[in-house]
Amino acid sequence: MKTLIETERLLLREITLDDKEEMFRLHSNPDVQKYTGEPPVETIEEMEQGIQTRINDYEKYGYGRWASFLKNGRQFIGWAGLAYMPEFNKIDLGYRFLPKYWGMGFATEASRAILTYGFDKLELKRIIVIAMKENIASIRVMEKVGMKFDKFAPYEPGGEDVAWYWCDKRLITKK
Repeated sequence: MKTLIETERLLLREITLDDKEEMFRLHSNPDVQKYTGEPPVETIEEMEQGIQTRINDYEKYGYGRWASFLKNGRQFIGWAGLAYMPEFNKIDLGYRFLPKYWGMGFATEASRAILTYGFDKLELKRIIVIAMKENIASIRVMEKVGMKFDKFAPYEPGGEDVAWYWCDKRLITKK
């Protein structure tokens, strides 16, 4: 499978059904899912359905969440990428990594590269990020990559407030 994004330490490519075991290990981990608003995945079949949704996104939008690997050794560490959110008509940047790779700067490195890819290659106008207010680590990543705070507002009607950030190419080229 062709690499879409390459950074100093990472390779990002489309997720395939061949990644189901690694993706299951990621999405079944309660620590990984803690700040996502989603319960841990319980079966491989459930993970296969999630992967198929991502494959459909690639075909429909031309982008999606991408499997992320260490360049040195090709070790799967999680995923990072873009997702169209039809309920808001917005494009979201997101990532999830296995806990052993937290705190190493991979989220920041991947996010910077994804923003550049989104604005330069995909010619997107604006990208957002949504995070639970308690997810201080992700909020720090958003700020480090140049995203601007927009508001605290619920993701779902009647839900708790989450932090909304946004970015456009102008903000990235200033950094």
